[in-house]
Amino acid sequence: MIGNLYRAGKLYTTEAVQTLDHDFPSLAEGVAIPPGIDDVKQNQGHVTLGTSHDTSEFAGDSLRQWWHAQGTADYPQATSVLILCAGGGSNASRSYLFKAEMEKFAGETGLEIRVAHYPPYISKSNPIEQRMFPQLTRVCQGVSFSSVEPVKELLSKATTKTGLGVRVNILKLGICNRS
Repeated sequence: MIGNLYRAGKLYTTEAVQTLDHDFPSLAEGVAIPPGIDDVKQNQGHVTLGTSHDTSEFAGDSLRQWWHAQGTADYPQATSVLILCAGGGSNASRSYLFKAEMEKFAGETGLEIRVAHYPPYISKSNPIEQRMFPQLTRVCQGVSFSSVEPVKELLSKATTKTGLGVRVNILKLGICNRS
């Protein structure tokens, strides 16, 4: 959540930081939703920050943004994409809206889209939950965010010992082709 809200963790500063002691959604000035794509072959994470709601349409827009910004450059000869998804939320296996977004993406790009879902609530099996999101959480500990820009800046600094880097974009309305 965006606002002067408490976030667990240690932050080393030269002066005290005053925050609210609760993080009720009603006290937030906004949200930063960070769905991620872990490109294992390139050892690169991609996070698309959204500022509205975590919907199937947002998941599709995040995939489109990654494909147009990076996927086409890294995989110019690609004819198909395998997407490994968590089992719940905006990309749930039973979500007709998510399936419709993937069908729309396939139609726009001409790619064969294959989707494999991990079972719900089994984040230990999901590589993105083990490789990338702990690093994103680590860099944000103890920081209260005044806007989405500092979130982008901090998440971009997340790395691992194995060289995983993270690219972060903010999804703005009208950026992706919609029909």
